[in-house]
Amino acid sequence: MSRFFSCKLIFFCSLGLSLASTATADDWNQLRGPSRNGVSDEKGWTDKWPQSGPKVLWKANVGLGFSGISVAGGRAVTMGNADNNDTVFCFDALTGKEAWKHTYPSPLGDKYFDGGTTGTPTIEKDRVYTLNRWGDVFCFELGTGKIVWTRNVQTDTSAPLPDWGFGGSPAIYENLLVLNVGESGMALEKATGKTVWQSPKKPAGYTTPLIVNRAGRKELIIGSGQGFLGVEPATGKEIWRMKWITQYGVNAADPIVDNDLIFISSGYGKGGALFRPTSEPEPEFIWKTKILRTQLNGAILYEKHLYGVDGDTTDTATLRCLELSTGKEKWADSGHKIRSFIIADGKMILVSEPGELFVAPVSSESFKPTVATQILGGKTWTSPTLANGIVYLRNARGDIAGVDLRPTSAK
Repeated sequence: MSRFFSCKLIFFCSLGLSLASTATADDWNQLRGPSRNGVSDEKGWTDKWPQSGPKVLWKANVGLGFSGISVAGGRAVTMGNADNNDTVFCFDALTGKEAWKHTYPSPLGDKYFDGGTTGTPTIEKDRVYTLNRWGDVFCFELGTGKIVWTRNVQTDTSAPLPDWGFGGSPAIYENLLVLNVGESGMALEKATGKTVWQSPKKPAGYTTPLIVNRAGRKELIIGSGQGFLGVEPATGKEIWRMKWITQYGVNAADPIVDNDLIFISSGYGKGGALFRPTSEPEPEFIWKTKILRTQLNGAILYEKHLYGVDGDTTDTATLRCLELSTGKEKWADSGHKIRSFIIADGKMILVSEPGELFVAPVSSESFKPTVATQILGGKTWTSPTLANGIVYLRNARGDIAGVDLRPTSAK
């Protein structure tokens, strides 16, 4: 696989994800939702649409990139690039009225791909945290856009910059802001931006730090350029590591944790594996597979089955369902060109590469969409966001839309 195709895959799968403990069930304060797993507890939204499709409440353009849209406290926040500047945009989540924005110099970085922003803002209470590809970290007031603190962690620490910039987004653990900078991350005081701990100056991967309860303790799981590591989130002390070599160091899709087991996956023909970390260099593998290579978005675990998009961006995207315990494929669908999806109330909300919105029941037996409508067009890799009955979508050129799925809108 050529270097040209590699970079196109990196950013989106690692689009800014974070773990904020204060999110409500109806907010989506980070990509993959309040529980960092792609599943929302929200109910009451509808897939009973009029023939013309659901109402589009508002649209805007935020510039090039693949950043997701985070929603909390009535605000929708995302990022984009134009004229070699990054801008953080904050909109009224219901009307799309611009509340504030902050623009700062940042190269487009269109090395073999569209370029632009890739991380997703993280919202916690009245704060917004962002990390861009070149190491610029900001803490904003959610209500006003006032900068609380800012720094560039790449120049401050001399941590090596990955080939396509930092791909992960901030994760929150107690009083810390954890970033995928260095071999196994670094942590800042979220109130001040001061460094608390940092890891060896070796290439980072492109995942966002994932903080979980595993084997009876808190654990931070992170992808490096050479594999995956588990560390103590408060100190950065290494617990385990596993070598996982993916072409160009593109370990980018979020791991999935089920009790003490971990599922990882990457592209370029690498595949996926379910394993149990051990104190030995080689983990205990439960199974390995070549049929689910989640290069863009991480898979979603739901009722003991893995659902994920297989294939690099140069391939035909194939949505697959695997049994978690065995890795056995239950079904596959390539006809709808699905690139991203989330799950809420037993249903999948999916987006195709050409920007078509689908809804389908979550089923380990088959994939059968019940409704579909064209929304954005263009290249659409970014995962949808569901918050308070509204689905937010974004394409690569920066068109975003708020789509009304509240029951009253269908009448």
